[in-house]
Amino acid sequence: MRIYNKEIRLKQLVCLLLYYGFAQYLPKSNTFGNMGGVIRYQLCRRIFKKCGKKVNIERRAWFGSGANIEIGDYSGIGINAHIPSDTIIGRYVMMGPNCFILDVNHEITDIGTPMMFQGMTARKTTIIEDDVWIGRCVSITPGRHISKGCVVAMNCVLTKDFPEYSIIGGNPSRLLKNRKS
Repeated sequence: MRIYNKEIRLKQLVCLLLYYGFAQYLPKSNTFGNMGGVIRYQLCRRIFKKCGKKVNIERRAWFGSGANIEIGDYSGIGINAHIPSDTIIGRYVMMGPNCFILDVNHEITDIGTPMMFQGMTARKTTIIEDDVWIGRCVSITPGRHISKGCVVAMNCVLTKDFPEYSIIGGNPSRLLKNRKS
């Protein structure tokens, strides 16, 4: 069993090196017959904990080690997106370019100690449910749960959770409308 796990980790490491050293720089997915997208997908299938079918990983997407990322069928990670390695993404999720998901923050509770010496908060997992559209340049604070069918507008700073089918925008985030009404 240990030899098997070491072989898997070695394959993951090789794929990770190929992704960051080469594949992330290939053209975006809708150019040259999607060559770059296919190569990135094939590597990420071997890196991520779970990777569904027809997943689109765009150029320059950053996901740390990727070891605990789960991404469902027909979902994508946008151009220049930064995703922590323990993010869960459902099915049919669209993500625009330059999105940033945080998993930790600076500790700021002790006013007698400079913030830079207080360390970091505990790591939190972000969960994005099915059929979500995340617009361009969205920032997501640690531990957010984006419910099914939500739309997160461009440049939104997502600071709290919202009910299913919400249209969310602003800085800080606020409910703009519900898609059901």
